[in-house]
Amino acid sequence: MITVEISCVEVWRELSNYIDEAVDPALRQRMEEHFKACKHCVAVLDGTRNVIRLVGDGRVFDTPAGFSERLKASLARKLGN
Repeated sequence: MITVEISCVEVWRELSNYIDEAVDPALRQRMEEHFKACKHCVAVLDGTRNVIRLVGDGRVFDTPAGFSERLKASLARKLGN
């Protein structure tokens, strides 16, 4: 069987479904072939899995004093607000 290439954007669009094993076998194979050749998408996949693991374990982390205000100010600057 010939595997049709898939773009990074298509991989990112289906990443959650891939992790949840909710993609059809043909798409899964295309994505797995893509992961063999694309280190960036492997990093995105690994990072997404790490976030899921961290959020899913239910632990809560305290942020440093003033963190929320600094984050809001930084986002406002970057978004031009």
